[in-house]
Amino acid sequence: MDDRAFDTLAPIPDPAIARFSTSIHRTALTAHHRFFHLHLISDATGETLLAAGRAAAAQYPDTRAIEHIYPLIRSERQIAKVMEEIDAEPGIVLYTVIDSKLAAMIEARCAEKGLPAVSVLEPVISVFRTYLGEPANQRVGAQHDLDASYFLRIDALNFTMEHDDGQLPQDVDDADVVIVGVSRTSKTPTSIYLANRGIKTANVPIVLGMPLPEALSTARKPLIVGLVASAERVSQVRQNRMLGVTSGYDSSGYVDRSHIAEEIAYARQLCARNGWPVIDVTRRSIEETAAAILALRNRAR
Repeated sequence: MDDRAFDTLAPIPDPAIARFSTSIHRTALTAHHRFFHLHLISDATGETLLAAGRAAAAQYPDTRAIEHIYPLIRSERQIAKVMEEIDAEPGIVLYTVIDSKLAAMIEARCAEKGLPAVSVLEPVISVFRTYLGEPANQRVGAQHDLDASYFLRIDALNFTMEHDDGQLPQDVDDADVVIVGVSRTSKTPTSIYLANRGIKTANVPIVLGMPLPEALSTARKPLIVGLVASAERVSQVRQNRMLGVTSGYDSSGYVDRSHIAEEIAYARQLCARNGWPVIDVTRRSIEETAAAILALRNRAR
């Protein structure tokens, strides 16, 4: 495949558009935060870089990263275009580029401009190389191979989408994990996150005064976990959800904190009666909730 084909797959944003979008972001940030530009160059999808960059940036709460992501960068011409973008908006450069010649180009150009450039995977690969006593095969995008684990994740995602919000309750025993909870306790996004890890996840809503599907009480295979949150948190999320609802809809009960407190108490009672563990997600991210569920699942095995 020649350079033009790669350019089609991974077009570099028009500089005028890039500068316009970041200037808007800058205006919004300077009132309360310092900002910096974070350039992420990858010869694959850029997911690894994005996760690493955001994890590092999160350690600096008084600053905000303006992210510039350049995926599928695999030619000298593409590197040259990326460096033009970086020249226009200087900042930290992180990259995952297997080709040593392209990596050297990034390092050299950044050194000329006095910009920090870090190969995110190189320290890790170096440890592997030293420990295993052999070099890496330098295969671009190797983590995205269509192997058995990939199809396991696709199967889990299909299952999870089919069993969202109490759908197909008769199949619940085919799940690896079942999440129960009142409305707006992050059941669906947590389920999807777990599915991306290859975990077949169903989620079932708990409605005040309504019994849960009978299949849940007879299920033996899945770990069943209840999610709860503070009434204040659930009310806040529900109010945000209601912003786009048709006028005239009576949402008073849906967002009323005393009513929500009753829903949460009912959910806790159901979980206690069935011996299901409960996770309070009030101050947890989706990733933290999923990690807690995986830890429970590992202990239950």
